[in-house]
Amino acid sequence: MDRVYNFSAGPSMLPLEVLQKAASEMTNYNNSGMSVMEMSHRSKVFEEIIESAKSVLREIMGIPESYEVLFLQGGASTQFAAVPLNLARNGKGDYVITGNFANLAYKEGARLTDATVAASSSDKNYTYIPKLAKDMFRSDADYVHITTNNTIFGTRYTSIPDTGNVPVVADMSSNILSEVMDVNDFNVIYAGAQKNIGPAGLTVVIVKRSLLGMASPKCPTMLNWTVHAENGSMYNTPPCYSIYIAKLVFEWIKSMGGVAEIQKINEYKAAMLYDFIDNSLFYANGVEPKDRSIMNIPFVTPSPALDEAFVKQAAKCGLVSLKGHRSVGGMRASIYNAMPVEGVKALIEFMKKFEHENIT
Repeated sequence: MDRVYNFSAGPSMLPLEVLQKAASEMTNYNNSGMSVMEMSHRSKVFEEIIESAKSVLREIMGIPESYEVLFLQGGASTQFAAVPLNLARNGKGDYVITGNFANLAYKEGARLTDATVAASSSDKNYTYIPKLAKDMFRSDADYVHITTNNTIFGTRYTSIPDTGNVPVVADMSSNILSEVMDVNDFNVIYAGAQKNIGPAGLTVVIVKRSLLGMASPKCPTMLNWTVHAENGSMYNTPPCYSIYIAKLVFEWIKSMGGVAEIQKINEYKAAMLYDFIDNSLFYANGVEPKDRSIMNIPFVTPSPALDEAFVKQAAKCGLVSLKGHRSVGGMRASIYNAMPVEGVKALIEFMKKFEHENIT
């Protein structure tokens, strides 16, 4: 087979148009005589790439000029430490724990600041988003940290909590650019690229400029947002090729009609799959319906043995990386922006066939 439908939670599939464009420019970008992987990050041609990437991202996300856009390294996990180190006014951070990565962010924050769990959905294995109210957060906290989409457990926030005057920090790694978000609802947004933006190696940080300059004296230089902002995300050599691919993805989203149109497609894909699961006597999804992710959809068959057989047989049919996370089991279909409608339809057809062959 030529191309499979890749349902991986990350690194995930990229738009075919982006890959083809990158392939055409692989050895000679814009008549420079070299690949983007070879050129100096201080060259004029790369400066044009990074500035264009920032500009298009601002356009498709509606990022106001009062926010800085940073292209960094280290993955979203590095920002678990960068957040408390950059927002260390009172030394307090409140966290809402809705899954594995939210919990890891809290644990890292607890090493560096007075971190409190304001709410958690661990009592039901993270199958819902807790109801949040302003009085659940400390009024003198430096920030409230949330994870807007939970990759492993398949939940998402459908509204942003009211935290009063406390800044909201959001890990958007697995749903950035998948639905319209008002950037003004957040003070800091960060996201690893490897789900909806591009290859692993790039992390996007969007931070309100009024929050810059508040880093702890102990904050390492490479984690200091102010340093990166002052140097245009090029304090050291950035992940040049990942930034270039991200630019192509941003341009692809714009060509598709922007995030609002992408959201319509994502909601259509998710509704198809959830509808089939909910009307099946063979498959099940345990997530609270109102909190279901439109990016990551976990599901199970009646037994672990059938789950294992499903994953193996699906792979032979070109439907790959469907095995669920070990903490949940079963299967997980990650249907990020680049997953075409045809891929979800192919998965549903396979699910029908597998159910018919194995239902008792």
